[in-house]
Amino acid sequence: QVQLVESGGGLVQVGGSLRLSCAASGRTFSDYAMGWFRQVPGKEREFVAAITWSGVHTYYAVSVKGRFTISRDNAKNTGYLQMNNLKPEDTAVYYCASGVRTDEYDYWGQGTQVTVSS
Repeated sequence: QVQLVESGGGLVQVGGSLRLSCAASGRTFSDYAMGWFRQVPGKEREFVAAITWSGVHTYYAVSVKGRFTISRDNAKNTGYLQMNNLKPEDTAVYYCASGVRTDEYDYWGQGTQVTVSS
């Protein structure tokens, strides 16, 4: 059974940083792309960042480019999202996802709350 477990969310002030982690189990982590998404109540889930299975290629939403960095450690079966210079509009539940391509995901984590206070 594939499981993705996010951690690292919390409350941070504007301009602060957080690093989210996504621990994967149940299948070979390094065979799959990984993505991060976020969702605010009442709005659709939106793409944040993605990384290919090898880690060579990364993709970002315009709103986070230059502030967020996605990475992965295949030896640890863990993906990361480093978030710097956080803004109130980054407040959301953040989800990691695993899939065959960076635009196609079949497993999702349960989410972790990130709150940026001004």
